[in-house]
Amino acid sequence: MPQGVESLGTFTWPASEHGAGGFSGLELSDDGRTFIAISDRTRITEGSITRDTTRITAVSAAPTMPLLDRDGTAIPQQLGDSEGLARLPDGRLCISFEGDHRIQCYAATSGPAIEVLDLPFADALGHNAGIEALAADAKGRLYAIPEQSGGLTKPFPVWRLDQTWETPFSIPRRGGFVPVGADFDPDGRLYVLERAFSGFSFRSRVRRFDVSETALSNETTLIETTGFQHDNLEGLSVWRDATGAIRLTMISDDNFNALQSTQFVEYRVAP
Repeated sequence: MPQGVESLGTFTWPASEHGAGGFSGLELSDDGRTFIAISDRTRITEGSITRDTTRITAVSAAPTMPLLDRDGTAIPQQLGDSEGLARLPDGRLCISFEGDHRIQCYAATSGPAIEVLDLPFADALGHNAGIEALAADAKGRLYAIPEQSGGLTKPFPVWRLDQTWETPFSIPRRGGFVPVGADFDPDGRLYVLERAFSGFSFRSRVRRFDVSETALSNETTLIETTGFQHDNLEGLSVWRDATGAIRLTMISDDNFNALQSTQFVEYRVAP
């Protein structure tokens, strides 16, 4: 890891406590004490995180609830596979789905969808390879990043919603990693969580980029793990702690597999 990046450990959240699994998206409050998480089986929960001086010591959450369609009914499983989660500055939550490629936005975790965003690029998304990473900047613009780029040497397109969808830039593809989560820090830098799977274990990587209107720059790899170091990390939330350091909090998708677990993993990046 680069100088100034420190692992703060892994907290395993027992299945007996969350009763769900498959967590794919994560958003923390500005102080890192509360969170919203989604499962890829179209469910959502809110909870709290307890830490000692630095490390997570406990996680508690309400039972997961089904995500609702605009008519207030639970989203059918075949139209589900909720993957990306982003919170807009006004508090709305936007969630990307792979079962039927789309993004739905919510005013509250327990309420119906208030908007379904049209995706003019939906035909370019593959089966079970849709918008995995979703993030919102301070201006309320939504950024959507797919899991596939269309080729091992092709960059990943980044679609940005600023009244209409545009593609201002792309993320260079490096090695076998693919995007699974994204978030902005309070200074407007973009962090992308990526995953590589060997057939036996998962590796994770987090890259950080400076963002302008038309380009990404100053690419920095903050984290690149080895196999079996963490579980299948999919959700990322970026926030600033009381010391001024940036925290990267991630959650793993256990794939509803008894051999895997739901983990909260945290790193600190010195200011």
